Amino acid sequence: MFEKMSEYLVPIAGKLNSNRFLAVLRDAFMLAFPITIFGSIFVVLTNLPFLDKLMSEGALGNFRDMFGIASSATMGIMSVFVVFGIGYYLSKSYDVEAIFGGAISLVSFLMLTPFVVQLEGGEAVTGVIPLDRLGAKGMFLGMITAFLATEIYRRIVQKNITIKMPPGVPPAVAKSFAALIPALITLTVFLLINVLVTQLFNTNMHEVIYNAIQAPLVGLGSGIVPTLIAVFFIQIFWFFGLHGQIIINSVMDPIWNTLMIENLEAYTAGQPVPHIISKPFIEIYTVGMGGTGMTLAVVFAILIFMKSKQMKQVGKLGLGPGIFNVNEPIIFGLPIVMNPIIIVPWILAPMIVTLVSYFAMSTGLVPPPTGVAVPWTVPFFINGIMATNSLAGGLLQLVNMAIVFVIWFPFLKTLDRMNVKKEKEEEQAA
Repeated sequence: MFEKMSEYLVPIAGKLNSNRFLAVLRDAFMLAFPITIFGSIFVVLTNLPFLDKLMSEGALGNFRDMFGIASSATMGIMSVFVVFGIGYYLSKSYDVEAIFGGAISLVSFLMLTPFVVQLEGGEAVTGVIPLDRLGAKGMFLGMITAFLATEIYRRIVQKNITIKMPPGVPPAVAKSFAALIPALITLTVFLLINVLVTQLFNTNMHEVIYNAIQAPLVGLGSGIVPTLIAVFFIQIFWFFGLHGQIIINSVMDPIWNTLMIENLEAYTAGQPVPHIISKPFIEIYTVGMGGTGMTLAVVFAILIFMKSKQMKQVGKLGLGPGIFNVNEPIIFGLPIVMNPIIIVPWILAPMIVTLVSYFAMSTGLVPPPTGVAVPWTVPFFINGIMATNSLAGGLLQLVNMAIVFVIWFPFLKTLDRMNVKKEKEEEQAA
């Protein structure tokens, strides 16, 4: 059965993992990671639940005004970093000048962005960019624009339609002139697209892409069924020794990150958080409990209840990394990879925990993640509190940990008996 599954899944995983565009998309989001973490830290600090008891209403408002710029200038304009990152890394993958690819992609995106804000009274203010167009609402247009702009730019460069300077010209100047014609052609294309859409259809590309593509995809990705399917394939790929997070997140990250930014925008505006499923939900309530498959509970079960020397040793090796959500010692040391005894709890536990977490948040027992990007190495319970800005978020992780423990225990006990028997036989043979 496993051989037949691997025949189908491994080639698919290999193609997804080596796909140029998915790899670029993953790298672009990682470019924004340290910036979003910085913004998230200040979102947490300015929204601590006890601040209203330590400060007056006016002082708290001033405190939030002073430090709120940290999130607006980072997570609030995340599309800017992603667009530049796509242009940069895609150009680099084609061995053309990457910095110009990033800059051209960003300007192409701004070409399609309306420089006008509609006030509540109907008055239009020109010469300004609506912040939401650079955040969640512009995410999908930004990604599409960045890929198209970079493809146009690199094709022109690779066809040598460039200005070549004499050998004595400084490299920086020569590179700038070499990028001149590709930049002019690429930016002209997107300028004409903007003119066509705004003048003929009286709208803008942001509205077109958001209504036609982004809103349906985000609505689908925020549902529990697609989330369970994603979790299932993450576990399946890991079972065959393939990095499930990298493979599946490359496809789902644009949706989950968009949901995260929409949550953050609502949270910082004092409005109810609109989505349960988001990037923090996936990371904190699956990976953030000991690594993929929430194996910190498995480590505790091994160290406390199992008798096999081999399993005890693996548990000791996995405890330290597992606290910081690194579980390769367990995945490859127990092993979990290609172990038929383990496949049932390995797949079942994360899916049940995802369902329980979703139910707890949808019923109001636990608040959903606020949109704060918590570093994935933060230990469980602490990261649950940080993600939801509530003690209930950490307590839910304790419940989830108990669920994982109960599901895994009989399978671990079976594996333990087999290992103990084998170890005794080896001792007698020696």
